[in-house]
Amino acid sequence: MRIGIPRESRPGETLVAATAKTASQLAALGYDVVVEAGAGAAADQPDTSYADAGVAIGTSADVWSSDVLVKVNAPTADEIARLRSGATVIALMAPARSPELVEQLAAAGVTGLAMDAVPRISRAQSMDVLSSMANVAGYRAVIEAAHEFGRLFTGQVTAAGKVPPARVFVVGAGVAGLAAIGAAGSLGAIVRAFDVRPEVAEQVESMGAQFVTVDMEQEVSTDGYAKEMTAEQEVATAAMYDEEARAADIVITTALIPGRPAPQLITAETVAAMAPGTVVVDMAAANGGNVAATVKDEKVVTANGVTVLGYTDLAGRLAAQTSQLYGTNIVNLLKLLTPEKDGRLTLDMDDVIQRGIAVTRDGQTMWPPPPVQVSAAPAQATAVLPVEKAPPKEVDPRRRTYAVGLAAVVFLALATLAPASFLPSLTVFVLAVVIGYYVIGNVHHALHTPLMSVTNAISGIIVVGAVLQAPVDNLAVQIIAGVAILLASINVFGGFLVTRRMLNMFQKG
Repeated sequence: MRIGIPRESRPGETLVAATAKTASQLAALGYDVVVEAGAGAAADQPDTSYADAGVAIGTSADVWSSDVLVKVNAPTADEIARLRSGATVIALMAPARSPELVEQLAAAGVTGLAMDAVPRISRAQSMDVLSSMANVAGYRAVIEAAHEFGRLFTGQVTAAGKVPPARVFVVGAGVAGLAAIGAAGSLGAIVRAFDVRPEVAEQVESMGAQFVTVDMEQEVSTDGYAKEMTAEQEVATAAMYDEEARAADIVITTALIPGRPAPQLITAETVAAMAPGTVVVDMAAANGGNVAATVKDEKVVTANGVTVLGYTDLAGRLAAQTSQLYGTNIVNLLKLLTPEKDGRLTLDMDDVIQRGIAVTRDGQTMWPPPPVQVSAAPAQATAVLPVEKAPPKEVDPRRRTYAVGLAAVVFLALATLAPASFLPSLTVFVLAVVIGYYVIGNVHHALHTPLMSVTNAISGIIVVGAVLQAPVDNLAVQIIAGVAILLASINVFGGFLVTRRMLNMFQKG
């Protein structure tokens, strides 16, 4: 089968569905790959790079007559008309918001696979285009905000005075939000973030940001996406959004609900009360925006000097890397769809991933797919009835007295019968056992590894003692001393090797 990579028809689009590297990987799966001339020019992928990778360069007609079309943006009505019946088209389709596109694909008798419908399960992570592009977009959102902000993100203490760090508020802690948190934090800003999913609080805090809490009941996500808030939740969060936005220098919003317009979180009244010079980057602008002042694909400066960016091409502003990531997602998908690596695409509707992305199949509408249960919360444990434990047995004080008395008798016998030089050694040995038990035996298990050095020290003492006993004119003593030297030496050198490996884990390079 032949895979065609066309030039994107969307005005201003810089991405390409396959770079020279990923196109050659598709060819390695047994496909014939043809790329439309000039398709990758805006993504730093000239035709020569494809040719050097052994990928054919063809005309638009060559590409659109292929068995499989791989695009970035959804095909237009004119492009669908160019597809031959029975062909397969893979692209970002947003089928939940584009019912007319689904109808057009079905009417054309083609198979449509939506890359933005990949279910969020562990096995599908390598194909998750939304995560790949959102990661880049979140990073770029901070760069765009920094450019418009025109001031330092990090705090500075100079002879001329102190410069406070910028305060960044991120709404939504998905992939884009976490990328924005990481980028803003690395620039030295004070970052605060909020998400209606309580399970992401730990992720936010692990990146050095402060998770903003609201006194309301929050449900754990069951599909990896945020849900639409209830009226009570909207009231509870509205005041928080207003307070945080007014105090922030940079506001980045990423809140989206699959299949629905973006919720408006920052009202016009809040924008009007924000300080002059504040920058807002609305990453949900393509779906209506989270901010009242957002205009899709435009920069808006309000009357009070607040800059609102509604750019929808943030990922495309880093076209080379985004195209590489998108192309890698495509390669991973086609590896799944080409199990024999024979260049033949095979759909298995029993596979949850393939069924999830199937919009149409040979003219038959397949959307929407069955729901996939994906919970970020740990599964609820089966209720276990408490088992009554028997009370611990009390040790008879008389037994303890008998044990101590027996030990004393044994010690006196050894002291009477053993040579005079043996008694000091025995005393030291007994004291060492007692001290070792109480000093080392009661240390918390988390500190066992640092005690490696203590163990080495004790083993070193054993080596010295055994070396001193080795010259004794007694075969049994010599054998025991030799064994002691061998075992203690292994412990010493082994301990140092383990410690060395652990220290290497904390060294760069």
